[in-house]
Amino acid sequence: MEKRLSVSDIYKKYKIGEKLAVLTAYDYSFAKLVDNSGVDMILVGDSLGMVIQGRESTIPVELEHMIYHTDIVVRSTKRAFIVADLPFMSYQVSLEKGLESAMTLMKKGGCGAVKFEGAGSNLKLLERLTESGVPVMGHLGLQPQSINKLGNYKVRGKSLSEATKMIEDARLLEEAGAFSIILEKVTAELAAEITASVNIPTIGIGAGNGCDGQVLVLNDMLGLDEYVKFKFVRKYADLSTIVSDSVKSYVEDVKNCSFPSDKESF
Repeated sequence: MEKRLSVSDIYKKYKIGEKLAVLTAYDYSFAKLVDNSGVDMILVGDSLGMVIQGRESTIPVELEHMIYHTDIVVRSTKRAFIVADLPFMSYQVSLEKGLESAMTLMKKGGCGAVKFEGAGSNLKLLERLTESGVPVMGHLGLQPQSINKLGNYKVRGKSLSEATKMIEDARLLEEAGAFSIILEKVTAELAAEITASVNIPTIGIGAGNGCDGQVLVLNDMLGLDEYVKFKFVRKYADLSTIVSDSVKSYVEDVKNCSFPSDKESF
């Protein structure tokens, strides 16, 4: 039986300079395919709010949703290290709330680590979780859970003050015990500088090629939504067209009575 990767395995890959490949997954079929294709980590992201639930942001996602999808992904995979997002307001309210949410997600969902956005007041939570044996991935740059405060999804770290703070936050996350940090929509130059300033792997999404690894939302890179067109997403397939054409063919075959044929009947 193939052994599931651990934080230690991820760190070993990082130390020898192997780039880390990360993708999101939310269901059995795709999680199994992604796992069998050799990714190092699967992120059960609160991005499911948009790509699975059809919402405009990650804000409405509940802890129960994350537990449900994390459990599915964990049971569907054998090799990849599984990280799950703590959703909006499941950890920001208080230290106790954050600890409870992380423990619940890990125990019921079965993930190997949790992820939350930002530093600041979350550093104490990070320390406590690390002390309790819960691996934590940090998240800097664009923080989707703060969209109502930020007002847009623009690139972060362009100003000197913002860049300086982000570098300091990355160091603080490392000191508090984070095993890795996602850098989202950060200038390539700043992302490379942050990567050089810490001794834990950085995972970029829209952050250039200087990070220790890359992550994309699976639905985006597979082209499942024809209207999603982000500069930082490379589309490796056009499943939107393939699925639409396949369904249209099925409908036509049913309407003209060519399906099922004798071969497809008992």
